Amino acid sequence: MRMLTGKWKAEILWRLGHGTMRFGELRRAIPGITQHMLTTQLRDLEAHGLVRRTIYPEVPPRVEYELTPSARDLGPVFNEIRIWSDKHAVALSRPT
Repeated sequence: MRMLTGKWKAEILWRLGHGTMRFGELRRAIPGITQHMLTTQLRDLEAHGLVRRTIYPEVPPRVEYELTPSARDLGPVFNEIRIWSDKHAVALSRPT
């Protein structure tokens, strides 16, 4: 579970679940994330085999990120979490 924890990892995986993205696209799609944090989180996800980084030999170099098959298998899990949060959002947001 540690490979999925962190403020931004779920958001990054969610965005990449919609398709391959370049670094700048990902950064614009996730408001509030810094360039340094996105780089750090992507490297960690790549090291754990959840994100694939492809570098194209062009000038300037083009780098794309996509989910690996292992990460795609998490899709139903994230969908169930979304359903649960939609169902319980009002109750969970009330102060005790």
